[in-house]
Formats: sequence, structure tokens, C-alpha cells
Amino acid sequence: MTTLHDTTVRGFASDNYSGVHPEVLAAIAAANDGHQIAYGEDAYTARLQEVFAHHLGDGIEAFPVFNGTGANVVGLQSMLPRWGAVVAASTAHINVDEGGAPERVAGIKLLTVPTDDGKLTPGLIDREAWGWGDEHRAQPLVVSITQSSELGTLYSVDEIRAIADHAHSLGMRLHLDGARIANAAAALDVPLRAFTRDAGVDVMSFGGTKNGAMLGEAIVVLDPAASDGLIFLRKLNMQLSSKMRFVSAQLIALLEGDLWLRNARHSNAMAQRLRAGIEAGAAEGSIRGVAFTQPTQANGVFATLPGSVADRLRESFRFYDWAQVAGEPDLREVRWMCSFDTSESDIDAFLAAIARETTA
Repeated sequence: MTTLHDTTVRGFASDNYSGVHPEVLAAIAAANDGHQIAYGEDAYTARLQEVFAHHLGDGIEAFPVFNGTGANVVGLQSMLPRWGAVVAASTAHINVDEGGAPERVAGIKLLTVPTDDGKLTPGLIDREAWGWGDEHRAQPLVVSITQSSELGTLYSVDEIRAIADHAHSLGMRLHLDGARIANAAAALDVPLRAFTRDAGVDVMSFGGTKNGAMLGEAIVVLDPAASDGLIFLRKLNMQLSSKMRFVSAQLIALLEGDLWLRNARHSNAMAQRLRAGIEAGAAEGSIRGVAFTQPTQANGVFATLPGSVADRLRESFRFYDWAQVAGEPDLREVRWMCSFDTSESDIDAFLAAIARETTA
């Protein structure tokens, strides 16, 4: 069998670049034994319900899907009538990184709010949470937040509870995009249910792909009254896996023990190592012209540096430009992501390259 390795892509562009954790691969192989009933009537998907209930309490239901966009689109669609709208941060993945799928596939109007840190507050929600009963306006019925956010920031337990209480007081529901929810749990060091079900989240997407899975996420309904028709919508939206056991087995491998937290703690620690190394280099003068734009609270580091430096660094380490800095033609905001398989030597090599290129 031919094995292809591209040494140029080792880097910090996305935690999606990582491979599959060996324990997850082993779980997939173990599930590949004999026949199981298709479309979710298998023993693995039944066990997954128990595993999620262990973390979140009884009365919840998990619906495995292929990917994060599918989880968000189908989950939100189940929470809304045709005339419903979702209030979200302007940087939310559902707004900028899902190809218009929430609006084009699910028929959901997104009402977006600019934020400095990727996080909503009750006050920011109120900018778009109005107009109920106005037949000329899409009805704001769901608030969607991301934990950790697209800018690498975290909501505290109290912040999520305040948003949930506010949304519920307005007759709205709360959705949580948890593509990197494990990183949030590891950083907050609280049980998963503390900032989800116990804080008032109604429906969430639980991410596995960015945290060691091959593919697979889950829509998790925390309040059955907040969601309707998922057993139909999942198929309608092409997110119903016939061999669902292989998706469920991956999530079980992550969640049944502490693998999900071990992976997330490691990727978070590597992001902290990267930031600390840059801060130390800046203090001693070996790194110049790098400034941080957000706190490093999970597994992402957001910073600015000259575009020419970014381009030279990308010759050896992949990463993405995040934004053009207003009024600064050659200054770019970049995103550096760490994953479960990022090593200390990866970080140290990248730091050495940053030092070399910023002082050249």
C-alpha cells in the first residue's frame, strides 16, 4: 500500500489537518465485526445514548451526523418554523464558513451581530431580538453561540447561563455550536453539562472531528421541547449514515473515558506554549512585530504580523490569514491552531521560524 506524506502541510492552519487518534482508529476497527442493523439501530448508537446521558443526564437524545455543518444546519432546522430566524455573532461559523447552508439548505434567516471577541451578550442579542408579530420580519426565535468561539475565546458558565435566561425570557431557544466543545471543557475544567444543559442550552452540536475523530459529530437535544422532527430532517438533509455504527464508535471512544479531554488539554497546552514562546521572544527581542488580537483560551492563537513575514512562514508551516487589518495594508491577522497531535517540537520549530523571519 502506498503511503503519501506531504511534509509541507505540517503546521497550524486547522485542527482538521490532524490525523485520527489511534484509540479512535482501534474503535473503528473493533466496530467492523459482523453485521449491525443499519441507520442507527445498531448497538453502538444505542451505547452512545448512554454515554451522552452519563455526561449530560437522562432525557437527552443524540443524533450522529457526518460533519459540523450538518450538525448545525439540521439541529437549527429542527428548532425553527419556516419563518424563524437565528441571532448569531457575525463571526459565527454558521454565518461565514458554511457556504450559506443554514440559509440555502435549511431556509433559516441569520440575524448577525458584530462582536469584538466572537461572543454574544444579552445586550448584543437585543440588537436583533425584536419584531415579534411583525409579518414583514423573520421572527428571531433562536440564539446560536459557539463554544469555544471562532476567535478562540471562551464563554464562562455564568455567561452562557445569562444568555440562556435572557433568550428564554424572550421566548427564544439557545443553540450551541460545539465544534471545539472539548477544548472549552478542558479549559474551563468543569463537567460538560455545567456549561450546556445545566446552563440552559437547548440543543447543541458536539464535535469530534477536530478532536481526534476521523469524521462524525452529533446533534444532542438537551430539551426535547426545543426540537422537532430530527428523525426526518437528518435524512432529508443527507446526514443519515447507513453504517452509523462507525460514527457512533468514534464518539464512544472519545467520550466513554477521558480521551476527549486528554486530546483537548494537549491541544490547549500547545497553544499556550506557542503564545508563551512568542511573548518570551518579544520580551528578549528575538521576535519582533507580532501582536495578539485575542486571549488564548483554547487551542487557537490569533495574532497580527506583516504580510511578507506571514508569506515566508507559510513556505514551511501552513496557516490561514484571518483578516486584513484596517488601515494597515501590510498587516494581517492570522490564526494558528493546535491539535491533539501537535508536538512540543512542532511548536519549538515554528517559534524558531517566527524568530528568524521577524528579525530578518
